[in-house]
Amino acid sequence: MKLTISAIDSLSPGLKRFTLSGSNLPWAGAGAHLILEIPDGERVRKNAYSLIGAPVGAYQIIVRRVEHSRGGSRWLHDHARPGDELVGYPPQNFFSPPRSAKRHLLLSAGIGITPFLAYLQIPGLDYELHHCCKSDEADAFRALLPPGANATLHTSRAALNLHALLAKQKLDTHLSICGPESFMGIAASAAKSQGWPATKVHLESFGAATGGKPFTVRLKRSGITLNVGTDDTLLDTLEAAGLNPPCLCRGGACGECRMAVLDGTPEHHDHYLSDADKASGKSIMVCVSRAITPELILDF
Repeated sequence: MKLTISAIDSLSPGLKRFTLSGSNLPWAGAGAHLILEIPDGERVRKNAYSLIGAPVGAYQIIVRRVEHSRGGSRWLHDHARPGDELVGYPPQNFFSPPRSAKRHLLLSAGIGITPFLAYLQIPGLDYELHHCCKSDEADAFRALLPPGANATLHTSRAALNLHALLAKQKLDTHLSICGPESFMGIAASAAKSQGWPATKVHLESFGAATGGKPFTVRLKRSGITLNVGTDDTLLDTLEAAGLNPPCLCRGGACGECRMAVLDGTPEHHDHYLSDADKASGKSIMVCVSRAITPELILDF
């Protein structure tokens, strides 16, 4: 899709909201994300951003400027201007509000609030939102909430008593968590210790595709060997070589990019594979995961 940046709003020194307009844009429900192609020198990055809801005929995203990111946030903050055109891909949704839930407990931190801003626009949704953020960004996030929102902002994670909050929830409540890996790990562990079944805990990750030690990937069926750099993802490397592996989320959630590992040890960063799958080392989600060993051999 061709998308035009029709508006850029500065929410705080590190947060900007982008309105993207286009013709005949596909509908996107709460929890959906959009993949954009972002210039990065001579390369083009594909980054995923949650949609926060927007006027008809437009999408809206909020982007945090991350100094040591893979390039997308810096370009959008430093170079993007109204009128610029970007290439986008139709929205996908792997984090919609679970239909079986009577009530929703929403936990977020930092930029992880973005998918929940769309949840809060659903008429009649029974929810309770707790958001952790820096004190100097609290006003910016508070301004994004609709009037009368059942939301509490915490300016430190220590101020959020997860165990007490989880313990008082009714049995028909589902828990949805979005934010940095450290926050989601703590929240998910707290839910597990409280006896929450895995079927009632839902995660969406931000920033899971981190860099790491370089490694080599050998593609058995393709007969190709590639070097994955420190700041590149395995998926980026495959795409830069002209390959087209399946992928819908770029965040380790959808399962589309799962590949069989023939040799080597993966370093898992996804939220799709089970603990048993990860322990076996026989599969990898190439969008976010890397290698512990110097080389991985994949069935691709």
